[in-house]
Amino acid sequence: MTDVFENVSEWLTVPDVAELLDVPIGRVRRLIEDHHLISVKRDGVQYVPREIIVEKEPLPSLQGTIVVLRDAGFSLESAIEWLYTHNDVLQQTPMAAMVAGKKSEIRRLAQALAL
Repeated sequence: MTDVFENVSEWLTVPDVAELLDVPIGRVRRLIEDHHLISVKRDGVQYVPREIIVEKEPLPSLQGTIVVLRDAGFSLESAIEWLYTHNDVLQQTPMAAMVAGKKSEIRRLAQALAL
């Protein structure tokens, strides 16, 4: 992966996420498997971007957006990279736009990538 993850302001470990969400670690791993959360493994440790946890819940629009990107032919790794790469149309990263509530715009862009 590239260094696009410099756009992530804060990383949490899986145990940190479990504590923040007040759920068992196994539940966090299931949320990651089901794409309610995304994670990156570095040096054998799994990290989750803090910004995708809003009001002690996973960002609601994330799972569907990951599905759209996967349907467009993205691997999970490339989908995450796309979410954190500056987009000239949005004038920010797709993740920043999604956190700001622009789910529909992000999904339209993602669907257009499949064409």
